[in-house]
Formats: sequence, C-alpha cells, structure tokens
Amino acid sequence: MIVITGAAGFIGSCMVEKLNQIGAKELILVDDFSVEAKRRNWENKFYCDKINRKDFFKWAEQNVDKIDFIVHLGARTDTTEFDYSIFEELNLFYSQQIWSFATKKSIPLLYASSAATYGDGKFGYADSEELIKQLKPLNPYGKSKNEFDKWVIKQQFTPPFWAGFKFFNVFGPNEYHKGRMASVIFHAYQQIEQTEKMRLFRSHNPNFQDGEQMRDFVYVKDVTTVLLWFMQHRKKSGIYNIGTGYARPFTALAAALFKSLNKEPQIEFIDIPADIRDKYQYYTKADMKKMRQIGYKKQFYSLEKGINDYVRCYLKNNSIL
Repeated sequence: MIVITGAAGFIGSCMVEKLNQIGAKELILVDDFSVEAKRRNWENKFYCDKINRKDFFKWAEQNVDKIDFIVHLGARTDTTEFDYSIFEELNLFYSQQIWSFATKKSIPLLYASSAATYGDGKFGYADSEELIKQLKPLNPYGKSKNEFDKWVIKQQFTPPFWAGFKFFNVFGPNEYHKGRMASVIFHAYQQIEQTEKMRLFRSHNPNFQDGEQMRDFVYVKDVTTVLLWFMQHRKKSGIYNIGTGYARPFTALAAALFKSLNKEPQIEFIDIPADIRDKYQYYTKADMKKMRQIGYKKQFYSLEKGINDYVRCYLKNNSIL
C-alpha cells in the first residue's frame, strides 16, 4: 500500500489521481477530512481507507507490514500566517515523526519542501544541500520547511530511499479550496469571468516594473509526474527542485490567461497587501540541473500550455482532476 498525506489537499489529491491512472488503488489517504470544502478532492478517487492525520501513527504501527511507500505532502501552507508554532507543529514535528517512522520501518519516503525556503533568492535557487543551512526564508511557512530540510540532511539514519522536493509556484486543478493561497491563475480567472479584467500586484521594488515580477510557474500535472518517476526509479536520495527552470513575468501569465479565454487583456494593478509586502518574492527560477543529471528527461508544460489546459479542461467546467 502507498500512504499519501495531505491527500485531500491540492497536490496530494492530484497525486492520488496520478496513482489511480496507473492502476494503483491500494492507497491510504491521510488528512483532516472534516473540511467539507475539500470533499470533491477525494470522493471520486480509488483508495483502501482514509485516516485522520492525528490517528495516522497509531494506524501505521498496526499496519506497518502493508506499507510499501509514503508520500508526505501534508502541510500548513498559509504564507500569511505568522504564528510559527502552528507551522512548527504541522510542518516540522509531524514531518520528523513521518521520517522517523519511515526510517525505523525501512519504508521509502517522498516529502514536500518548498521554494519558499529560498527567501529573496540571495543565495540563488540551486538545490544543493550544502546551501540549505545558509537560506533565509521570508515567512514562517518557508522557515518551517527549511528547518525540516536542515534536520533531514543531518540525519545519520534514513529511509532506504528518500527525496524532498522544493515546489515552486504550482498551479492547476484541485486548488479551488485554497482561498487566498490559491494560485494567481485561479484568482485571475475568477476576476476575468466577473469583471472582464484581472488584477496584478504593483511592484514595490525599484528593480521590477509593475507586472514584471518573475516566478517559475509549474503545472501540477508535471509535479505529480516527477513524484511518480521518483517512486518508480529511486535513483538518488536527496532534496530536489520541482519547477520548469524558467522564470516568467506575471504579464506573460496574464496574456496566456486572456488568450485561453479568447478575450483582450485588461489589467489593473493593485498594491501588495501590507502584511506580506516585505515577505514577497519578486523572482524565482528553479535550477533543474540536479534532477536532469540523475536521468529525469521529461519536458514540462510551458506556462501557456499549462494555463490553456487548466482553463479549458477544469476551470471552465468547474471540474477537478
């Protein structure tokens, strides 16, 4: 059986679907299933059982012989939450328990880190484990992810195979429940449908023009393809970036979104909210050499193709993956 934590969430539920697509149905879904807003993300999937995250370790001790792999995608991801203790409990301590269990029971493990660990990019975006201790995330979420990465690379004892993944700006189906934390593409689509125009953050950095902030936007279908490849190949344990390797401006995102809707672009610029302004990333670009060097050859969706697929296959139909 394969355990997927965060299985009711955005990337977790897409990973469940990816496994279902290759015929894997012996799945254990772990999450807080009391959140009704997420129900669509799991109700039509194939799985053996779903376990509340608080009950997982008790269940796991009783079923350890049945567990073949753990994909740990559960996390608190709200970058506007500034109470570090919340992230420490869910993103650090819980992840340490997952790691320790997988190590003790010799179970392969994949886990989610984040590109938020890179902070303002002062030290670049290379997924070198030697650089991790130098990174200075801009918010408690990024700090919690980086603290776990730092803890992981110091461990003498590990699962038989493991990999952590620094997700860049992931977008795509099944993120409808994320509220303020949903992707710019999701929010912009809603804005265009309602007002015929979209809002982008004005730049508060003299090095960037309005709308020219740049991010590495990666489609969730590519993310799950990478995760599945690592599950199947188990080439080299370590921490890896998952992005496209290209930084694209928000103006390009806007152009692609309006084109997918057959509408003329109309953009309105608004101030970055004060509570996140000094923690805003103006540029991100995944260095993908490390993953390519171990043999991952698949090409990623371009921003334009990813947006077109997301809009036409999911957003327009209010459907999920």
